[in-house]
Amino acid sequence: MTNTSDCIIDDPIEVRKNKRASLLAAGREPYARRFNVMAYTKDLEQRYANLADGESTEDEYSIAGRIMAIRDQGKIAFLVVRDSTGDIQVFCRIDALGEDAFCELKELDLGDWVGVRGTILRTRRGQLSIAPSSVELLTKSLRPLPEKFHGLADKETRYRQRYVDLIMNPEVRASFEARFKIVAALRSEAQKRGFVEVETPMLHPIPGGATARPFVTHHNALDKDFYLRVAPELNLKRLLVGGFERVFEINRSFRNEGMDYSHNPEFTMLEAYQAFGDYASIAEFAKELIQAACLAANESLLIEYQGKQINLGAQWEQRSMISLVSEATNEDTSFARSLEDLQDMAKRYDIEPLTGWGKGKLITELYEKLVEPRIIGPTFVTEHPLETSPLAKKKAGDPNLTDRFELVICGKEYANGFSELNDPVDQQERFAAQVAAKAAGDDEAMGYDEDYIRALEYGMPPAGGVGIGIDRLVMLLTNEASIRDVLLFPHMRDET
Repeated sequence: MTNTSDCIIDDPIEVRKNKRASLLAAGREPYARRFNVMAYTKDLEQRYANLADGESTEDEYSIAGRIMAIRDQGKIAFLVVRDSTGDIQVFCRIDALGEDAFCELKELDLGDWVGVRGTILRTRRGQLSIAPSSVELLTKSLRPLPEKFHGLADKETRYRQRYVDLIMNPEVRASFEARFKIVAALRSEAQKRGFVEVETPMLHPIPGGATARPFVTHHNALDKDFYLRVAPELNLKRLLVGGFERVFEINRSFRNEGMDYSHNPEFTMLEAYQAFGDYASIAEFAKELIQAACLAANESLLIEYQGKQINLGAQWEQRSMISLVSEATNEDTSFARSLEDLQDMAKRYDIEPLTGWGKGKLITELYEKLVEPRIIGPTFVTEHPLETSPLAKKKAGDPNLTDRFELVICGKEYANGFSELNDPVDQQERFAAQVAAKAAGDDEAMGYDEDYIRALEYGMPPAGGVGIGIDRLVMLLTNEASIRDVLLFPHMRDET
């Protein structure tokens, strides 16, 4: 028969719960209300960089953090306490703390949050430390941290329990701190160039702004289905109609599609629209934003991504999609070819054409299969087919193509922009084509937005617009291979 008390002793969570109960029984609070933090580890390291080995000071500070290591040596004990800026050693002595406080110190566990008051010294071995006059328990940790030498290595667990990942893997924090700098730089650079930051709704009555499968939700008060936005584009362009000349939004958008190393169902974009510009001017703006973000994260425009050297300060190429595909196939791949020719060409490259695909879609599929993955340096791929660009202005002199670009680096798209379609009659026809495609089974096609047509009928100035995928950009600028490594809480399948 199993002894219940033995089970409790063997269960580290139960042991910690018993410690919590003992504290409460003794009238002590295991979860403090507040603590006055006077300094952080990084500041102390800089302030006392020249303190000699073995030298002490009378300078007193209070710090707070989580216990990451404990070493008990009888009448002295060493704690390693981690705050938001780094680790510092706490050099505890029984004669400084008193016998009762020292005994209480030995009841602390790894993971507990403590507040420490004491003076700064550097040990004879050169370790900057704080010699405490008091150590106060701020929060009792009931669940043990992962084993010190193995840590939290399993990626699924790391993504699911990001809070533990951040505790055990300090380098993870660095990636997210870089993300925060990137977003701040994008915002600052846009504002510096006269763009006004706005907010638009996340709930849309009609899915639009991009070809993507939307999430559907229900508004109980209106008894009507709404869609989580797939893009903020149409609302931002309504603002151009209203007289705002330069607008941008750093937005959360949602697409009910697959998850992989470069896709998450909710993601962050920057979208910007510039009245009286075109796809060329907005491409230059996107370049300036990305360079500013790169400097904020890396202090250099020369970066490495997954073993490839990328110079964002060098010339950014500009190539048309058809010229790139023709080069890759070593034959003409343009609208001069018959539909049957392009279908046969697609099949030769293991692309099975679907019913309803026109020449533009086939050329785009060939590009995505043969060209995009092989582009390394920053390249604006221009002149996309009209068929796959329902919101872009037609290219002058060639109605099969549009004034559109995608920015590709290391085989991935980072920005998509174009000269905005502002002809309401043309837009009406393209919406109708999208509705027909949806009726034919394309669940990514856009809906017919009558109010947007009405807005265009009031007149939208010529404009250029761009969307920049922030999650992917952070991946590039922090050399992370998976989108889950740049999202604090990526979507995961249910735990089994």
